[in-house]
Amino acid sequence: MQTFHFTLLQLLTIQTGLAGGEVTLNCTGILPDSKLSRDTLVHWKYYDTPLCKVSTSLPLLPSHTSAFITDRFAIKTQYKQLWVRNLKLSDAGIYTCEYGSHKVRTSLHIFKLMIPLDGHFLQNEVPELILMQNSSSPLPDLRITLLDSHNNRVTPELQNKSRQKYIVNLRKLETMDSGTWVCQVHSDSPLIDQNIPFAVKVLGFQNPDLERKYATVDSTVILSWHLNSQKIKWKEGFTGQLNWKQQESANPHELLDFNITAQGQLHETKKSSDFLFEIPEIKPESTIEVKLPKVHFNHSGQYQCQLEYQGRHAQSKIELVVMKVSAKPVGPLSRGANMTLTCQVAGPLPPNAYLRWERVNGTKMDIKNSKQKEVKLEVNISAAGLWSCHLIEDSDRKISAHYHVEEAAAWTNYVIIGASVGGSLLVFAIGCLCIITVTNWQRRRQRAKRMAQARQYLLENKTCQCQQ
Repeated sequence: MQTFHFTLLQLLTIQTGLAGGEVTLNCTGILPDSKLSRDTLVHWKYYDTPLCKVSTSLPLLPSHTSAFITDRFAIKTQYKQLWVRNLKLSDAGIYTCEYGSHKVRTSLHIFKLMIPLDGHFLQNEVPELILMQNSSSPLPDLRITLLDSHNNRVTPELQNKSRQKYIVNLRKLETMDSGTWVCQVHSDSPLIDQNIPFAVKVLGFQNPDLERKYATVDSTVILSWHLNSQKIKWKEGFTGQLNWKQQESANPHELLDFNITAQGQLHETKKSSDFLFEIPEIKPESTIEVKLPKVHFNHSGQYQCQLEYQGRHAQSKIELVVMKVSAKPVGPLSRGANMTLTCQVAGPLPPNAYLRWERVNGTKMDIKNSKQKEVKLEVNISAAGLWSCHLIEDSDRKISAHYHVEEAAAWTNYVIIGASVGGSLLVFAIGCLCIITVTNWQRRRQRAKRMAQARQYLLENKTCQCQQ
């Protein structure tokens, strides 16, 4: 409330008030030790409408409009002040206090700030505020600024402006914005600097809007969403649900739904029987939590927790990236043999992420990197030892999976060498046998051919001797 004095033909005071609040209008010049005579009457009027009259020594004398007075108006008898409570915009105007030959006029200027939903908002909302004013004089042009709950100055976006009604948009709210804000109203003519405090509660998650978590196959992972309802003493009930989808374009799969009562009690209901997850019995207050006791490769994807309050929604996502490693062929690596190691991730990767294979305590030759955003990397190895696959984002290792390649035992190598030598000798023996067999066959064929030629020759000679 502000009071401004001007020297006119009569004393004029400009006073401001807030709709829904109260204001005390002074009858300037009347003090507890005033020299006023005992029968001096003090009159209060609203424009020309009498409100009341009171003697400096007698109790309040109501006027004909006493019903109007006693509802929201009262007289403070010591100073003969007019007390107005539960102010309305229509209360703006000229109030006159008369005593003896004196008149004290007060111009009451009323502001009304309207906050939707009693200041209860959800994370990432952009609330719309309405500021209205009313006065007996021409309405001034106002400048409006805001102070947030941390006393930082905020310049609101002016949506609509008329001298009587201003519509402004706050910034996009975060959970840390809960607290008391101040709307600062300034006018140059008349000079007005009015602060209007208002409460803001922003319900949401203490997690970031998008969080990424990493896990290896067969490991255990816990996904948690921390609500701020207890912290900000949110006294309204609300509901929510947890959904999962493997890809952005896939249909969501509801895992559970929940509701939190006005007393802060959390009730959860498991909706999916196909998806292997648990709801921990012991967890922090105002926390939505699921546990995957044995992560599968296809458990990757988006897990979205969504709040709903009076038809409005707020959500927070956790993207789960799952890594697995494998070898082909499986088993010990023999000396001189090769093996292919494969590292693969499932889930959305940021553009600056890549995979790396490396042998622990190895050389630079044992390192291989994938291209950015590639989700699969293979490496051909000939050295046994511990091999690690890393998912690296901005030079930061987010997750690693390991594969221990065992070296085949020495006797295994000797068996393999013996088998190789034996195999070679067997092949050589078979080759020699084949050569001998083919050679003998060719010799028998040539001998049969010569004998046939000799028979033919003898037969021809006998025929010639008989003719002679």
